[in-house]
Amino acid sequence: MNTVTVPRKLWPALIAAAVIVAVAAVGPVLAPHSVDHAVGITFAEPGGAAWLGGDRLGRDVLSRLLHGGWGLLLVSATIAALVTGSAAILGSVAALYPGTGAWIERTADLGMMLPPVLAILLFMLSWPDSGVVGLIAVAVVAGTPYTARVFAAAATGVAASGFIEAARARGEQPGYLVFRELLPNLRETLLTQLGLRFVEAMYLVSTASFLQLPTTLGEANWAVMVRENAPGILLNPAAALMPSLAIGLLAVSVNTAVAGFGKGRRSL
Repeated sequence: MNTVTVPRKLWPALIAAAVIVAVAAVGPVLAPHSVDHAVGITFAEPGGAAWLGGDRLGRDVLSRLLHGGWGLLLVSATIAALVTGSAAILGSVAALYPGTGAWIERTADLGMMLPPVLAILLFMLSWPDSGVVGLIAVAVVAGTPYTARVFAAAATGVAASGFIEAARARGEQPGYLVFRELLPNLRETLLTQLGLRFVEAMYLVSTASFLQLPTTLGEANWAVMVRENAPGILLNPAAALMPSLAIGLLAVSVNTAVAGFGKGRRSL
């Protein structure tokens, strides 16, 4: 049975990622107040019952911080998984079948010409009612081409290996070649790209939420907190800095943790 041994130096990142994800998931249960609970005046300083003070409407920053991570995390993880999975399949097919791969790569080149942020702005402003589903769809379509090129380059050498030729000689179907022979040998690339796509997805989702494009992510998410409380950063810095820090820590820690599994040593 194959197991993966993660290097000891990566354990702090793994623990940090687990803690941040857990807090984002169960934050609403841990929050001392509801998202609309007022604790004092506008941008009240930390103290007393409000450890992080108040926001622009005097609401408890800590409670809103604990409520605001799950939506960003879930949507970003969904985008990262869909982009990585789609790109891995397209890249593998491109490496195994050069004729089809040429069309895939040309299409990817065209798709890479439109920046993901611009694509999201154009789509969400044209169809504002599409909500989170529209955000996920356009982020996947815009993010897959570049990642597919990465997988195609990584899979080219594996596709020329002897075990792939042997599987072809046995008459194995394309699905078997992709999922049973090629992708298991791209484990490190797969996990590295998954982590990177999560960081990019956090950036895209946070940007869209900051601009208030998808209205169904909730009024207390971290990006909205940054936008609302930035004008009062000198009065209560925690109101804007803490959600900014939370976004950065979540993206970096999850990326490091996922990449750590990709670099882990295999043992039987």
